[in-house]
Amino acid sequence: MFPPDSPPQGATMTGNGPKEIGLNPLQIRRLPRKMGPKEISADQGVLDLRIDCQTEIQGVGMGVLSDGTPFLTQRGLARLCGVENAHIGTISSQWDDLVQLPRVSTIRDLLNSRGAIPAQPHIEVMDGNKIVYAYSDTICVAVLEYYAFEAGANCKEEARLNFRKLAGKGLQDFIYTQVGYDPNRSVPDAWKQFHDRVSLTYDACPVGYFGIFKEISDLIVTLGQSGLHIDSTFVPDISVGGAWSEHWHGCGLDKRFGVRRKFEHNYPSYFPQSPSNPQMCWCYPETSLGEFRRWFRDTYVGAGKLETYIQGKIRQRQLPASFAQLALAAYH
Repeated sequence: MFPPDSPPQGATMTGNGPKEIGLNPLQIRRLPRKMGPKEISADQGVLDLRIDCQTEIQGVGMGVLSDGTPFLTQRGLARLCGVENAHIGTISSQWDDLVQLPRVSTIRDLLNSRGAIPAQPHIEVMDGNKIVYAYSDTICVAVLEYYAFEAGANCKEEARLNFRKLAGKGLQDFIYTQVGYDPNRSVPDAWKQFHDRVSLTYDACPVGYFGIFKEISDLIVTLGQSGLHIDSTFVPDISVGGAWSEHWHGCGLDKRFGVRRKFEHNYPSYFPQSPSNPQMCWCYPETSLGEFRRWFRDTYVGAGKLETYIQGKIRQRQLPASFAQLALAAYH
């Protein structure tokens, strides 16, 4: 399901019941306004916090509060754990009971072992005129651990799978990535590498020709928004360029569009490829741009060359499998 490591807008897949997330085609949509039945008492009041950013991934609502706290919604946490929404609400409503349910006392013990038991497991925040029950990442991991390993006959396989992927800082990092939140309020290094490569290539081609890196920038941005950022080991323009070069040569496209030529391509100085700058790469006549876009859409993406490239990076352990699946689903 979730791995730690997209983007200002999230993706969601509706379904009938909890599922492991990140394995199926996704649809982009906003977090639903309706948060479902409120099992929690409203007597606790609403804290002076706001939702900084939010999204939903396959039925799991998440976001970041104005103080930087990553959270899951009550319904989202329930889906992650593979239980009914009411079960999570009961944890909150019976948090301070003198005689507590085993699930409440066990979750409190898990939190205590990590050094802190909050006054309440959720924070109430306003989203327009609606109240959102926001469960911090710390609470979520403890609840997830309970349903993964401590709930006896009520342990859930969904919870076990998700806990293994989201323990530690995994959930925090995943939420930050999915909503496009930068805790340092600066350009992330992953995007900086893309920006730096663009600055070195945007006008490098001679007039009347196009280069592969610039032409597939929409692919690079889409993959980056799904968590797969270019770096020194993930350079998709090399894959695209090599496949397009074979197509060009094999189909004799010089005769249709004119002769391709080489240009100087440079990597940023901190890339390990930079000592061999400038790289001499092919650029192609602009008259062939339509043919390239058709080939890229129908052959490189549509016929599976992109998926083959990414799966190869997974086998080399240079890309996380779950994020690769999210990225492919987002781009198709």
